[in-house]
Amino acid sequence: MYRLIAAMLAAASCATIAQAQSAPPPVVEVGATLSLDQALSMAGASAPSLDAAEADINAAAAARTVAGLRPNPSISVEAENVAGSGPYRGTQSLETTTSFALPIELGGKRSARIGVADARSRRVAVQAAITQADLRFNVIQAYAEAAAAQQRLVTANDQARIAAEGFRAAQVRVQAGRASPIDMQRADVARINADADVERAQRLVEVSRFSLSRLIGQPVSGALDTNWFTGVRSNYGPLREIDSTGTLAMAAAEADLAVADAGVRLARSQRVPDLTVGAGARYMRETGDTAALFSLTIPLPLFNNGKAAVDQASSERLRAEAQKRVTALEVDQAIARAQAEAANASTSAVTAKGPALAAAEEAARIARIGYREGKFGQLELLDAERTLAETRLAAIDALLNYHNAQAQLERLTVRAPDLEGN
Repeated sequence: MYRLIAAMLAAASCATIAQAQSAPPPVVEVGATLSLDQALSMAGASAPSLDAAEADINAAAAARTVAGLRPNPSISVEAENVAGSGPYRGTQSLETTTSFALPIELGGKRSARIGVADARSRRVAVQAAITQADLRFNVIQAYAEAAAAQQRLVTANDQARIAAEGFRAAQVRVQAGRASPIDMQRADVARINADADVERAQRLVEVSRFSLSRLIGQPVSGALDTNWFTGVRSNYGPLREIDSTGTLAMAAAEADLAVADAGVRLARSQRVPDLTVGAGARYMRETGDTAALFSLTIPLPLFNNGKAAVDQASSERLRAEAQKRVTALEVDQAIARAQAEAANASTSAVTAKGPALAAAEEAARIARIGYREGKFGQLELLDAERTLAETRLAAIDALLNYHNAQAQLERLTVRAPDLEGN
C-alpha cells in the first residue's frame, strides 16, 4: 500500500516541480533571462522542504512495515535449587526449566495497526503534495516580487533620466532669462530625488533577487521575464461555482479523519486480551528425569479494560469530523475571496497599464513640449512628471497584486493526488 501511495503521489504532484525532482535543474547562462518555469524547476531540484517530505514518506513506509510485524517469541531458562545449604549446596539438586513462549494477538490488533499506518501514510502523501504546492506558491510570489522590483528600477532610471533632462532644460531657460532661478532649483531637487529613488530601487532589486535565489538554489544574474509579468488575463466573468471537494486542504482534513477512524478501530482491538502460550522442559539433576511443561497466560483487565482509550479515540474522531466541516467552510470562503481578488486585480492591472498609463504618458509629453516652448510653467511640468511616475508605479503594484492573487487562487484550488488509484 505505501509503495502505491508513494508512486501515485509522484504522479499526481505539481508537474513542474515533480519533473524537476526527477531531472537535473536547467542550466541558465550567466546574464540570460530567467523564466518562471526555469525558476520552478530549480526550486523543485534543490528545495529542502521536498527532501523533508520525501523523508516523511520513507518514514511512513517504515512505520507501515513495523505495524505489520508480529510479536516476538521469547525463550526463558530457569535454574532452581542451586547455591543453597545442605542438600541444595552447589548444583547437586539442580533443576533447570527451559521454555518457549509465543504471544498470540487477538481482536484484530495487527490489522488495526496496519490500518492506522496506511491512514497515516495517506496523510503524509497529502502533506507532501501540500509542501510541493506551497513551494510553487512561494516561488511564484518571489519571482513576481523580483520582477516587480526590476520594473520599478527601470521606471526609476527612466524618471531619473527625465529629471536630468528637465534640469538641463531649466538651466537653459534661466541662462536665457526666460525663467526664474527658482525653476532651476526645483529641477535640481527633482533630479536629486530621482537619483535617490534609483538607489532605493536598486537595493530592492538586490533583496528580492536574493530571496528568489535562496528558493531556487542558484544566484539570479540575468533579467526576469517581463512578458510574463506584464501579461494579464482580462476575460474574468462572474465568479465560478465554488467546490472545495478534492482540494489539498479538504484531502488533508479527510486524511486526518481517516487516521482518527483507524485509531478508534485500534483502540477497540486493544480491549481484547492477548494470549501467551508456552511449552518447555524441566530437567531434574538428582534423578536425571525430564518433564514437559505447558503454559497459557491470560491477562485480567481489572484496572485497565481499554474503555478510556476507546473514549479518547472516539473523541478525537469527532474532533476530526468537525474539523473537516470547518475546513470545508473555510476553503469555500477562501476560494470565493481569491476569485474576487484575482478578478479585481486583473481589472486594476489592465486599467493601470493601459488607459491610465497612456493618458499619463501623453500628459507628460505635452507638458515637456509646452515647457520647452514656454507655454507651461515648471510646476505644471513637475506635476505631470510626478503623475506619470506614480501611474507607472501603480501599474507595477497592480501587476504584482494580480500575480499574487492568481498564485493564491491556484494554491487554493490545486487538486489533491488520487491516493485510491481511481
